[in-house]
Amino acid sequence: MSKVPQVTAVFWIIKILTTGMGETTSDYLARTLGPVPAVGSAALLLAATLIAQARTSRCVPAVYWAAVIMVSVFGTMAADVAHVALGVPYAVSATAFAVALALVFVLWRRTEGTLAVETVAGGRREVFYWCTVMATFALGTAVGDLTAATLGWGYLPSALLFTALIALPALARRLSGLPSVLTFWWAYVLTRPLGACFADWAGVSHERGGLDLGTGPVSLFLAVVITAGVAWLSITGRRAWRAPA
Repeated sequence: MSKVPQVTAVFWIIKILTTGMGETTSDYLARTLGPVPAVGSAALLLAATLIAQARTSRCVPAVYWAAVIMVSVFGTMAADVAHVALGVPYAVSATAFAVALALVFVLWRRTEGTLAVETVAGGRREVFYWCTVMATFALGTAVGDLTAATLGWGYLPSALLFTALIALPALARRLSGLPSVLTFWWAYVLTRPLGACFADWAGVSHERGGLDLGTGPVSLFLAVVITAGVAWLSITGRRAWRAPA
């Protein structure tokens, strides 16, 4: 039994919301705690949530999505540290993260024979899965900041661009019959810059082209919505778990 939630519309909605929350939460913690304490705290929480996820025997929505949120926060910090602290351009970091993601895919495919998330039931496949998720978050962060900041397109235009792009995997699947595994991961990568650009647009100042709602309030709002969605999945999933086979 897979430890990844069933891929439905609710899955994609929560996934996009977690990417936005990861972006604004990362910025909020970096300004509030300072870069080093923020990264250290995020790393500890990420390790704790991944350990909790590894210890489960089936998909537990609260545990799974907590791990995704911390991957989102830490992945954002990884991309930002590479740019701000090390001076690595977003174009370079995006390329590096893309290569890393491709390598993980190749190793996963050669080792396990499939990249399908419905086969992730623990063990090596779960390790490969979370390495892939981490790489997609870091790549998506770099790509989103590349279009919004480096290229100067702004957060809202970038968000609208990725909204259009994320429809392409579904169209490709329907029109050309591409494998569902390929289109799933294609869309999965795009959820990161999509959610992050919308969240940044809501949180940053007017001078930066945003609504100036603040990263803290935006993070809190997204956390409430995500919690409601995860609670609903937990209730419906518990009913399905108790139903006779």
